[in-house]
Amino acid sequence: MSGKLSRRSGGVDPFIVMDVMAAAAEKEAAGDVVIHLEVGQPSTPAPKAALAAAHAALDADRLGYVAALGMPALRERIARHYRETYGADVSAERVVVTTGSSGGFPLAFLASFDAGDRVALAAPGYPAYRNILAALNLEAVDLPTSAADRFQPTVAALEKAGRLDGLIVASPSNPTGTMVTRDELKALADWCNSNGVRLISDEIYHGIVYEGETHSAAEVSDTAIVVNSFSKYFSMTGWRVGWLVVPADMVRSIERLTQNFFISVPTLSQHAALAAFDCREELGGHVKRYRANRDLLMAGLPAAGLDRLTPAQGAFYIYADVSHLTNDSREFCSRMLREAGVATTPGVDFDRARGAGTLRISFAGSTAEMEEAVRRLKQWRRG
Repeated sequence: MSGKLSRRSGGVDPFIVMDVMAAAAEKEAAGDVVIHLEVGQPSTPAPKAALAAAHAALDADRLGYVAALGMPALRERIARHYRETYGADVSAERVVVTTGSSGGFPLAFLASFDAGDRVALAAPGYPAYRNILAALNLEAVDLPTSAADRFQPTVAALEKAGRLDGLIVASPSNPTGTMVTRDELKALADWCNSNGVRLISDEIYHGIVYEGETHSAAEVSDTAIVVNSFSKYFSMTGWRVGWLVVPADMVRSIERLTQNFFISVPTLSQHAALAAFDCREELGGHVKRYRANRDLLMAGLPAAGLDRLTPAQGAFYIYADVSHLTNDSREFCSRMLREAGVATTPGVDFDRARGAGTLRISFAGSTAEMEEAVRRLKQWRRG
């Protein structure tokens, strides 16, 4: 007889993109070459100065525990980033360094909500939001969106959603790459403030923008929680370091949770992250490549029958409507991987109601990989 298993852990859906990655790895282990369009991970290493800072820390620092809220120098630098980039007066005391954004979301949710609370999020949207909420006995409330509202939540949708305790907004969004304007973000923040709803703004793709301007919730609200990360723009996924900007009256709650859950974020990663802020020219080169990749796919995929595409304003994803090709995106992506050697993520990861007719394509890799992906998909669709 086995030991007890919690109902809540069994009720958490898998993060399907990780299953796709595992299937792609199996194919590669068999000797095949796979083009990875499934994972939202830069193909570049950490910036050179960040690597140098890590080497220096290995030589000079004991790399023991640091304060639960993060190294003071890094918290100060992040606060400065908000003043310089957004004109937002964020004090270092409101900054919390986290183990990536993935470590930040549970802290934000636990500090904001009680079991049974209802948190709204756009559909399609990042699946881990819903899955973490489920693990914490919180109810995820899907807000169906469309191309007409750029797949972003609106005040009108919130008014129809019933009682709410929280709202998650992502701009640029995963999986669509769309953004909200400053006026739209302010309208959402004002509605949340008026209705006692906690706004959580996922800004991990800030810096990776092709059209329009990015605006932080820190510009328009002192009660919103901002989530960001060094994984995407700063190209530091495996370093597992990110941050929160939280309201002043929440800092101590977050600190207590962090002390007990994590003690502190890896010290080596924090040294590297501090240096990464001074690598704008190098990081800007990555964004130029992402733009070229996006444009290449937008021009080439229609010839492979993938002609219903969301033109990403930011991030490094294209969301494709493939309902004219399949009513089972999971099987479609599995067949694409098996027969064409191209890995993509089925839309059921992002939209439970309509995801069977969509998929997400990541263009975070090299331009040569994008060219090869288009070539393979054209051949696959012709065959």
